[in-house]
This record gives sequence, C-alpha cells and structure tokens, in this order.
Amino acid sequence: MLGALAWAQACLAAQDPLPSWNDGPSKQHIEEFVKKVTTQGSPDFVEPAERIAVFDNDGTLWTEQPVYSEVFFALDQVRALSPQHPEWKTTEPFKSALAGDMKGVAATGEKGALELVAATHAGMTTDEFARRVKQWVSTARHPKTKRVYTEMVYQPMLELLHYLRDNGFKTYIVSGGGQDFMRAWTESVYGIPPEQVIGSESELTFELQDGKPVLMKQPKVVLVDDHAGKPVGIERFIGRKPIFAFGNSDGDQQMLEWTTSGDGARFAGLVHHTDADREYAYDRQSKVGTLDKALDEAGAKGWTVVDMKNEWKTIYPADKQ
Repeated sequence: MLGALAWAQACLAAQDPLPSWNDGPSKQHIEEFVKKVTTQGSPDFVEPAERIAVFDNDGTLWTEQPVYSEVFFALDQVRALSPQHPEWKTTEPFKSALAGDMKGVAATGEKGALELVAATHAGMTTDEFARRVKQWVSTARHPKTKRVYTEMVYQPMLELLHYLRDNGFKTYIVSGGGQDFMRAWTESVYGIPPEQVIGSESELTFELQDGKPVLMKQPKVVLVDDHAGKPVGIERFIGRKPIFAFGNSDGDQQMLEWTTSGDGARFAGLVHHTDADREYAYDRQSKVGTLDKALDEAGAKGWTVVDMKNEWKTIYPADKQ
C-alpha cells in the first residue's frame, strides 16, 4: 500500500509543472493564463513569437535582503579599491561599506546601490568583469544562510521559468541590477542566456589593447533599468510588448503597467515577501525592495500577488523535498 501511494505521489509530481507551489490562487491564475494563451482555438490564443515573459531579478528570482546581492559584490570591490580612494572614508555609501555597516548601506537605498556599482564596475574589460563576477558568485556566501548566492534563487520561480518555456514562451530578465553582472551567470542558473538579460547599463568604449579589440566598462550609467526605465529597456532590447510580467516591488510597477496595457490576455504578478522564518518579511517600509504603490495598484487592477509564506512549499532549491 505504501509503495503504491509513493508511486502515485511521484506520478502526480511528474504531472505538476509547479510542484513547489501550493494549490492556491496564484498557481491557479498562472496555469489558467498559460492554458488560454497556448490553446489553439482559444479566443485568447497567442502566437509563440508573441509569448514574451519578463521577470525582475532581485526579490523576484533570488533574495535581495539585507541588501541587493550585487551590492555585496560591490562591497568586496570597494574594500579592494579603497587604498586608491581615501575620500571614501567620509562619503556615503562608501563609508558604511568600508565599516561593514549593512544598515547604513541599506539606508542609502537604490541611489547608494547605483553609486557603489558605478564606482566598482568600471575601468576593466567586459571579459575581465565577467570573470570576476563568476568567481564571486561561486564562492561568496550570503550573511544569513551562508549559502553561495546562486543557491539563494527561488525554487518556485525556477519552476515557473521552465513551465513558461515548455509552453513556448521566451523568458527575459528586466532588472534594475547591473546588466553585465547578471549576464555572467543567469544562463547557468535560470536558463536565461545573456542576450535575454536587460539591466542597468554602463557606457562601453571600444579599444585596442596590444592589438586586440576589447570593450572597456566606464563609470557612466546610460540606462537605469528600474521604475519607468523598465518599459524603455523592454522596447529598446526586445521590441515587443510582453504578455506576462513578474516583479516584487515598486520598481517593477511601470513594467507591469506596460505589460498589461496591451490588447488580449495579459498577466501581471508580484512576489510578496511574507515569510520571516524561511526568508524575509517586508513590503511598504523596507528600504530595499519597497512594495507600496504597486501593492495598492495590484489590488485595484486584479494583479496576482503571491503570498510567499502560504503559497510556496519551498523557498530555495536546497530545501526541496
């Protein structure tokens, strides 16, 4: 009897494309949407070429607390570069970064994060930068869980990415994080290749080093891919309006508005961080990943809001049963 029950459960799991999602409104909304836009003859059918799905990264696909993961990378770079910048000892966010004051860094918000990124991501080739990022994400560990950062991704969202691709969707990341930072590892972790990653973009210049062509990263930021910058990035890099969008903060509000402004069936979702025990609980008052205006708009417009505590069986891949 027990063997038959285990076999039945295994078969059920094999049939369920979203096994880490509890049966609830969010899972139901996702599956119903995918079914109606992929079923031939459905009034909401969408051709595969138009099945564009966009996802924020920080707080949507992986943990963004206590500060954005890319900020931790920048902090390590700040410490290495600090002898060349004595002014950092008295200037925020660098002062807090050098003191290891994470609350101080977090208090500088997105502006401080961008300053850290701009100061530490420039002056090297794109290849050298990618090498540093790959080394860092494979060795650095999150201060709370002590896991490497690529293990801090959300298992339910990995399943959702696979589910969408299995149904003919093309999945993109549209994040306020550094574009080159994400492109170094997203394909191996999310199955999203670098050409489908849109982020905040720094200026690049073409140079010859010992006769070899290189692209040099500059400190000037040419696209802040956050808030109203997200629809701009989508149009600039994709050229199609998405039909499916997922975020978790006010920084994603305009992306969800842009996605749902098109004709036909549209899906807009938000991950609401409600699980202080397994991850973090935060929304309106948080300096990182503030979810306030977008949460109100979600209620008014019927967007799907995922209650992490009650709707996700598992948070991280290593915890998967």
